[in-house]
Amino acid sequence: MDSSTFLLLAVAVLGMLWQAQGLGTVSGLYGETVVVPCNEGAPPPEGLMFIKWKYERDDGTSGDLLVKQAHKQEATVQAESDYAERVAIAANSSLLISGASLADRRVFTCMMVSTSNLLEYPVTVEIYKRPSAPEIIDKAKMLDRGKAAVIGTCVGKDAHPAAELTWTRNGKPLIADGKAVVISSSVKMEPATRLSTTFSTLQYTATKQDADAAFACSAAHPLGAQVSAPEMFPIHYPTENLSLQVLSMGPIVEGENVTLKCQADGNPPPVSFNFHLKGVQVPVVGSNTYTLAAITRDAAGEYKCSLVDNASIEDAHAIEVNYLDLSLSPTGKVLKKIGDKLNVTMEKNTSGHAKVSWTKDGKAAKAPAFERLTYADAGVYVCEVATGTLKRSLNFQLVVEGVPEITSLTKQRADSHKVLTCEALGVPEPSFQWSVNGTEVESSYANAKATHRIRVEPAANLTVTCSVSNKLGEDARTITVSSLIKEKTQEKGKGPGIPTRRRSARLRRARSWKRPPTTTATLR
Repeated sequence: MDSSTFLLLAVAVLGMLWQAQGLGTVSGLYGETVVVPCNEGAPPPEGLMFIKWKYERDDGTSGDLLVKQAHKQEATVQAESDYAERVAIAANSSLLISGASLADRRVFTCMMVSTSNLLEYPVTVEIYKRPSAPEIIDKAKMLDRGKAAVIGTCVGKDAHPAAELTWTRNGKPLIADGKAVVISSSVKMEPATRLSTTFSTLQYTATKQDADAAFACSAAHPLGAQVSAPEMFPIHYPTENLSLQVLSMGPIVEGENVTLKCQADGNPPPVSFNFHLKGVQVPVVGSNTYTLAAITRDAAGEYKCSLVDNASIEDAHAIEVNYLDLSLSPTGKVLKKIGDKLNVTMEKNTSGHAKVSWTKDGKAAKAPAFERLTYADAGVYVCEVATGTLKRSLNFQLVVEGVPEITSLTKQRADSHKVLTCEALGVPEPSFQWSVNGTEVESSYANAKATHRIRVEPAANLTVTCSVSNKLGEDARTITVSSLIKEKTQEKGKGPGIPTRRRSARLRRARSWKRPPTTTATLR
């Protein structure tokens, strides 16, 4: 007996035992493989003879798909339609339908035939397809304020069921009101695939606040929502206000270049303006700026700008020019004699309150006033005047000259010599001359004070002269220097038995002694 005869006989025998189960539902994705379970995947009954899958045709009749006998591994495909290449059976008896399409939205029945029963499990298959990402087409290039215009059409293509489209502005849904917001929607089905494409057209009346608004379209679907890329549209509106700006980082200073900028609130902004420069109209084409080169204090005042085609729309701005003039007398290097009087005059002319400060040799000082100059008055004087961000400074270098004057001539004894120190005041720096030969120990000059030290080893009592001189004059002073030999001899002759009166008499005789004339030597 062949398999076909066996199946017919089995069906006939069990016809009286047939039972139909409740209708189940399974969902599949378009283009994917749909798994249709038999009896929800439960184990087959005992005494299973074979399993058969069939489907309901469009006209309501039943069509065979495949049959699998319990004792065989392979199923026999009986379908004559395109299902012949797309159906298979899984190990758990589930029906596998590859390349699912909307044509597979129908009832499939699993029939289980056993030695004691015949069971049928019908399953409704539903196919879903998510639309492609929504896209806005036929977009407007710009929108005029207050005029209704079509922004664009949102498309949600090839879906099942059809996508529901919603327009948003800055992430919030737009609600159609029939006036400012008008939304027209439609759905088109592709006959070959039975997939639906949804169209939604937005007509919108823009305002100035929409200049930075982002419009988008979202698609709602059972398989998930999607959102289109946001779109922004230029909003055109006429200029209603102008703003005249002065492009400066701070207060305007005389001599700077000052740029005026006329800012309009229209879109697109105008490209030509009239600038009114203290009553003189200057047209500027292709720019909204005008530069005042090297502005002067006389240019301070009110400036305006206006539209070329509507002079009533204008704006004004007052310009203040900061300036600072400073003069100082004397300036440069000033030579004066000690004891002279020097008048210092400073004059300033500023656009605002000014602060005056003086320094001498880099240190804060009072305003100089010289009734009788001294060497201490010499130095570099700087006058600085500041007002706002403006600063000016002038200076003079005061040099006080004078005939050198010896202020001190001293001697100091050391072990084997004596040190003579001569100090003098004078400018320019004085030179020193001594009446004896000696070894120079130190020489210095600072703040008009000169110091010169020499070392001598006198063999006899000397009268030493220190002479100083510069281009203005000279001075001299003498000092008596006793002999080192005589002093040492006297020290050796001293003793505890020598009376004080005799020592005093000896000193008196030494003081009355007169030194013979000596030749004056110059220390080089």
